[in-house]
Amino acid sequence: LLDSKGAAYDETDVMMDDKKRIEMRERARRSTVPQIFINGQHIGGSDELAALEQAGKLDALLAQPA
Repeated sequence: LLDSKGAAYDETDVMMDDKKRIEMRERARRSTVPQIFINGQHIGGSDELAALEQAGKLDALLAQPA
């Protein structure tokens, strides 16, 4: 979905890095992956990202300055 929007993003694999996994859990307060952050704001997982798109709210979030 983010690719289709032309959104630039960084992907971090937390499965093999305990320190990164702990950081993700602390920031997201969830342990499942993926956890998506847009401009530092926790969005949730892929279901929440899709829901934002269906509600017509994703483009506005992506357009906000970082």
